[in-house]
Amino acid sequence: MTAAAHSPSGPLLAVHGLVKRYGALLVTDAVDLELAPGQIHAVIGPNGAGKTTLINQLHGELRSDAGRIELAGKDITHWPVHARARAGLGRSYQITAVLREFTVLENVLLAVQAVRGHNFHFWRPVTSIPSLVEAADRYLGMVGLLGVRRRSAGLLSYGQQRQLELAMTLAVEPRVLLLDEPMAGLGATESAQMVELLQRLRRQYAMLLVEHDMHAVFSLADRLTVLVYGRVVCCGTPDEVRASPIVREAYLGDEEIPG
Repeated sequence: MTAAAHSPSGPLLAVHGLVKRYGALLVTDAVDLELAPGQIHAVIGPNGAGKTTLINQLHGELRSDAGRIELAGKDITHWPVHARARAGLGRSYQITAVLREFTVLENVLLAVQAVRGHNFHFWRPVTSIPSLVEAADRYLGMVGLLGVRRRSAGLLSYGQQRQLELAMTLAVEPRVLLLDEPMAGLGATESAQMVELLQRLRRQYAMLLVEHDMHAVFSLADRLTVLVYGRVVCCGTPDEVRASPIVREAYLGDEEIPG
């Protein structure tokens, strides 16, 4: 299966007044945002703006001090990571988490068997279970890695490892993809390939994208939220954000906003 169906009557992911503080330091300061089905919503801001902290709160790795998180209308604010994953939140990280000594296929099979409740058996390798292999191959095909399925993951280029990590995220059958800097460490060609891949996947998944590559952001995003010191200073379409003097001031000497 692919992304779960959801009624278009409301946002798929809704965040209301989300707060994370460490003592007197507010890392996320009453953040509101919404993500609609099929939409790419980018969260941008200078270094230290609270972007990764926000992703960690949404995924459940950090407990929020205030606010509410809703997925498909359900309040998941206090759910643990595994429950959020089962409900449809998939997450990628800034640094690849692939197992380099495993093959490309075996990496995705780990994710497939986990979500389907299969256990590895000592006398029966998981690669011999047709239903699991078929599912893993489908996700590898979606990210363009089917042709290298038998290759050791450690022999892939860095860009291919990012694609493999995305295939592993898709294998948990998410509704929403939380993408934490998918272009990190990629060259210009690999970044362009990742943008093309995410453009294809947007038909099936809603995405919350944290990214420093502004050209990629403005190529992909339907809406953008700009964080500065943990607070939302602007939220709107790419054109609205690009024209905002507040955003230009926030990025002065830090990030170039494509014009």
